[in-house]
Amino acid sequence: MSQGVAIVFPGQGSQSVGMLELYFSNEKKFNYVFDRSKEVTGIDFKDLVLNGTSEDLSPTEITQPLMLTANNAIWECLEIQPEQVMVMAGHSLGEFSALVAAKSLTFEDALTLVSSRAKFMQEAVPEGEGAIAAIIGLTYKDLNSICQSISDEGSLVELANINSSNQIVVSGAKEAVDVAIQRSTEAGAKRAVLLPMSVPAHCALMKPASEKFKTALSSIDIQEPKCNVIQNVDASITKDVLKISENLISQIYSPVRWTDIMDSFNELTLGRCIECGPGKVLSGLMKRALKDIQIISLDNYESFLDKESLI
Repeated sequence: MSQGVAIVFPGQGSQSVGMLELYFSNEKKFNYVFDRSKEVTGIDFKDLVLNGTSEDLSPTEITQPLMLTANNAIWECLEIQPEQVMVMAGHSLGEFSALVAAKSLTFEDALTLVSSRAKFMQEAVPEGEGAIAAIIGLTYKDLNSICQSISDEGSLVELANINSSNQIVVSGAKEAVDVAIQRSTEAGAKRAVLLPMSVPAHCALMKPASEKFKTALSSIDIQEPKCNVIQNVDASITKDVLKISENLISQIYSPVRWTDIMDSFNELTLGRCIECGPGKVLSGLMKRALKDIQIISLDNYESFLDKESLI
């Protein structure tokens, strides 16, 4: 049996000033996608990336449409069809890029959706009242127990991204996340640090945002994906457009089950996994989680130049 290819798309946190500079310099299609994005959003993301500051890129209302644009600009440059790919997945926001690449959503519709999503998420929790932290070195069971005990005391914190067996992100009210960092450190965590995110995504504080997003999504035409897409909420493949829609809504307040997605990858006959977007966060996670599968990051422009051999 021939080995297949997986494409994964990163989410918030992978953006950086000056990222993907060689794509901007050399790839017309890449620039064209950024031009289309500017037409839809009114924001010149190319200028922000090349001439802005980290602070310019960090608000979620900038980061979400920027990451979608960057991910799908690289995808367009690959000039491959989704039917050539065995499976796709995206981390959090990256799921929208996967659905665009799989022709389930148009790029313009996805841009409109993620821009609204960002706005609703920021409105749900006033800036400074929520927080996100990465905890390294505790098991799922131990960290979940810490979060539940803090939440039972009256201030919510939940597991938000289960990235690997010992790297988990927690999200919630600022004071609860601070306590989670303290208790995780006391419990033996190797590292427990706040992340520079402006909203506490993937926790119950985001339910008001999901209700608004549900209304926005109701006017969007979702098509059956042209390839398998594993969604974050249930780590399963579905071609049912109603289920895809429901999962996008609940994803806002539900944990990203990345370890389960990686388990699904290990059950497939994959020969190569390609991270299609800026940064190498997912490549690092995949190298630790996947067995005997080649990992390629297209943040590296030289890897992209060998695109004919990628699929």
